[in-house]
Amino acid sequence: MNEDFYTFSTYIKNEDNIITASMEDYIEMIYRLSNGEGVTRVSSLSQALNVQAPSTSKMMKKLSELGMVNYEPYGYIELTNLGNNYGVFLMNRHKTIEKFFSFLGVKHSILETTEKIEHL
Repeated sequence: MNEDFYTFSTYIKNEDNIITASMEDYIEMIYRLSNGEGVTRVSSLSQALNVQAPSTSKMMKKLSELGMVNYEPYGYIELTNLGNNYGVFLMNRHKTIEKFFSFLGVKHSILETTEKIEHL
């Protein structure tokens, strides 16, 4: 088998991902925030991600079009079954990376390091 080598960015560009890293961050946070009640709001999500509400609303529209969330302006945000499954995957990935860094003895900014690497 003859395989060619490419840069990392080329491999990433060639993947058929329709979900961006930013979308993943939103889905993961919706999953975290809605875990108890099953829903969250734009204001809570914006605050948790340190972004402006209009940015969150715009992203909810995109995620709704992809079938990841049920969302109406000024209403609740709810993950669909697809979005929830993706949320479970993202949380597990996040926890696994955090545990790995903890195992390696990383003590400074584990959350920041995890966030930077989990989308690679």
